[in-house]
Amino acid sequence: MTNFFTYKICMMAAFVTGCFFLSGCENDIRQVQELGKKKTSVEEALNMESFMSEKGRMKAKLKAPLMLHYQGDSSKFTFPKSLHVDFFDSTLNIESQLFAKYGQYMENQDKVYLRDSVVVFNVKGDTLFCDDLWWDQTKQIFYTDKHILIHKLSGDIIPGDGLTARQDFTKYTIIRPYNSFLHYDDSIMPAN
Repeated sequence: MTNFFTYKICMMAAFVTGCFFLSGCENDIRQVQELGKKKTSVEEALNMESFMSEKGRMKAKLKAPLMLHYQGDSSKFTFPKSLHVDFFDSTLNIESQLFAKYGQYMENQDKVYLRDSVVVFNVKGDTLFCDDLWWDQTKQIFYTDKHILIHKLSGDIIPGDGLTARQDFTKYTIIRPYNSFLHYDDSIMPAN
């Protein structure tokens, strides 16, 4: 009878202990879902300067006060506080320059999206102003389907919608130019 009594006590103790384990294993469903999510890590660089080369030849220099590198499924670099790029010819002379208040480089596409006060100018004095521009590094071209203005050194202003241009900004095509061209005289323009 003692064996039976001991057996019942052991079984009762196992049952009670099992009940404690079952009631203590309650998980918050949100916490479990958070464990399964991929986390994106962010690297930050201040006052950065980067050089881009191709086949051992320097092509461009990028400067930005802040760069954020998001690592995840698709790696990207953002420049939320502006960026400036100098493009070089084969003798390392600057052939064109780019400025924008915001930029985002999509590493897997080899493209840069620029927005907010985008300015591109070349050594001939031609200057492109737009709010939205793509830079395809593989094809070495700029393009947009948004409104653009080109100020030429001669004083002509060419407005239009959409543009495709070489990276050195020596040749460009305006997709939908406006019918009228404007001209300004340097003597009436305010000094910079």
